[in-house]
Amino acid sequence: MTEQRTLDAPAPSVTATVLPWRSPVTPAAAPIDLVAAEKAAADLLRALGQPIGSDGMAETPRRMAHAYAEMLTSDSFDFTTFPNAERYDELVVVEDIPVRSVCEHHMLPFTGVAHLGYLPADRILGLSKLARLVELYAHRAQTQERLTQQIAEHLDRHLTPRGVGVVIEAEHTCMSLRGVRAAGTRTVTSALLGTLRTDPSSRAEFLSLTRGSGRGGRR
Repeated sequence: MTEQRTLDAPAPSVTATVLPWRSPVTPAAAPIDLVAAEKAAADLLRALGQPIGSDGMAETPRRMAHAYAEMLTSDSFDFTTFPNAERYDELVVVEDIPVRSVCEHHMLPFTGVAHLGYLPADRILGLSKLARLVELYAHRAQTQERLTQQIAEHLDRHLTPRGVGVVIEAEHTCMSLRGVRAAGTRTVTSALLGTLRTDPSSRAEFLSLTRGSGRGGRR
């Protein structure tokens, strides 16, 4: 019997609910055939001259298939918001959210941190949901540029704050382990929406709060 799991499609669906402040975010499901993936992994390793019949690599195709399935699958969660009863109008920033994704060009991992911020309007977001949002979009074949934009647009669309800012810093193993082999290089991408894009002082404040926070600080 074919063993199947679900894999993220390019965009998640947000389902309406009787509790609009607790909207479930569910990745659109596409089947993962782990049996076929294991066979394909064995074929790939064999074609690359690897001794998959040895004791050490006998289980490698299975482990490889499961590892990629794990990296390409995210969980559903509730995008929980609360009334901004105190009318808080300053930045909310969560720094150093772990990013673990896979480059769609070489299917090699890239890892780093994300810094997310927003200027509240009528509602505020449960802080853990920012980390959940990063995981949702990171657990698929990605580019860092698209990942950054998708997170910002989701926050803007479903929280409707006055402004959104996303900065991601990551090291790409497709650049550090192959090709130019530039170990230790870091790629930084940003997406600013609303007031954080149009107002120079708000933009400067967000970028000053996130600058140098990752990798132990670079101030």
